[in-house]
Amino acid sequence: MEKLREQYVKEVVPALMKKFEYKSVMQVPKLDKIVINIGLGDVKENPKSLENAIKDLTQITGQKPVITKAKKSIAAFKLREGVNIGCKVTLRRDKMYDFAYKLFNVALPRVRDFRGVSEHSFDGRGNYSMGIKEQLIFPEIEYDKVDKIRGMDIIFVTTANTDEEAKELLKLLGMPFKVKKTK
Repeated sequence: MEKLREQYVKEVVPALMKKFEYKSVMQVPKLDKIVINIGLGDVKENPKSLENAIKDLTQITGQKPVITKAKKSIAAFKLREGVNIGCKVTLRRDKMYDFAYKLFNVALPRVRDFRGVSEHSFDGRGNYSMGIKEQLIFPEIEYDKVDKIRGMDIIFVTTANTDEEAKELLKLLGMPFKVKKTK
């Protein structure tokens, strides 16, 4: 699955250098890391859900997740500071490229009625966030062994300075953005 890294070096870097007129290869934006987060609202009622979310995230990414804890108490959510509320994984280098390739070419096409991801989810600093409604789109997850359908947030952190540069980088890597309708 070194395919995406090779594609970055051979195709994406020259294309970005030509489009944005960079003077050095070091100016070209690159994918820095991918963070996958699963927030669980039902941990208090069902403590086993955290174990199942960790198991699913480990299968999807091939890396053990870190348990996230509440930073402060919120009475309206019946939440206390320090309580486990989810798990997350930060992928870098080879695992990052493997996950991105699998997401773009295997998982997202399996979403029902998929027409592409929104191009309005950039944060102004060149990072892209997207949400997935169910973990079943990944081939590693077996439908029969899932206790509950969970969503997850996926954040692509890039070294780009602007959203335009980051969008072009992700598009060249294979991110399926929605195509604008022409009248």
